[in-house]
Amino acid sequence: MGGRTGAELDLLGIGNAIVDVLAHADEAFLEAHGLPKGAMTLVDADRADRLYDAMGPGVEVSGGSCANTVAGAASLGSAVAYVGKVRDDQLGRIFAHDIRAAGVAFDTPPAPDGPGTARCLVLVTPDAQRTMCTYLGACVELGPEDVDPGLVARAAVTYLEGYLWDPPRAKEAFRKAMAAARAAGRRVALTLSDPFCVERHRDEFRHLVDHEVDVLFANEHELVALYEAASLEEAIAAVRGRCELAAVTRSAQGSLVVAGDEVHEVAAAAVERVVDTTGAGDLYAAGFIHGLTHGMDPAACARLGGLAAAEVIAHVGARPERPLRELVAAV
Repeated sequence: MGGRTGAELDLLGIGNAIVDVLAHADEAFLEAHGLPKGAMTLVDADRADRLYDAMGPGVEVSGGSCANTVAGAASLGSAVAYVGKVRDDQLGRIFAHDIRAAGVAFDTPPAPDGPGTARCLVLVTPDAQRTMCTYLGACVELGPEDVDPGLVARAAVTYLEGYLWDPPRAKEAFRKAMAAARAAGRRVALTLSDPFCVERHRDEFRHLVDHEVDVLFANEHELVALYEAASLEEAIAAVRGRCELAAVTRSAQGSLVVAGDEVHEVAAAAVERVVDTTGAGDLYAAGFIHGLTHGMDPAACARLGGLAAAEVIAHVGARPERPLRELVAAV
């Protein structure tokens, strides 16, 4: 059973099902392949294959922003499920195995044909920055038929990945999930995903925050972009009162939580050495939602989010390397 919400599941995530391929690289590799450092570049299948062949030894693990969040929440002890589309190929089987092994219920049927399972080639430079090349493949084939309103109704929080607002059928799936959550009296959470994603869908995202979303996750750049603000302070003022909670991450400066008239400022958790920032925001959301569904106040939710993020940036990869349950006792 889930936490203190009366729901069977604490969290249902709906997002891009992607297999991450992580490898170390130097600046010269990025320059040789024309990759803007620290950015995410969408590539087609041919370029993804060429980059994969050129990369050094890699680690393959199921990824995708929302999938990282639900895996983190499961590691914290939440009861979680995930909806995302893979192809019935080798990478699709890797994704399904990894996310189920993390303690996440995953029952979305794989596509029998069409594009292959999505993959993200993550190149980690010595300064711990990650440069990503993503082939979206099958994950954008997610549609409303993949969303079970009964499953949504069983979850205290349905967490939606902003990247999936791009494909029209995935947008339909989101709308179906939000309607099912609202009908069941459950919360909807949205992560804005990326400043460029915000630029593409600003008006629609603002409408969602005002009318459909209970909990908003954003980093400071995404929130500033959402409200076309001149500063973070101006963006915080703009989001105040528009949804129940807005959690805003600020990297080494910690996070801010806007809750009604209050703004809670929470310092970042200490990290001995930052190795790879991949998944920091995803794991922050995992800790925050776990806290929310287990009766913690907003500041405690943010502290738990910060602790989960600190664990994941201390090693390569966007999934916890040790069970996160012990972090709960530290909040």
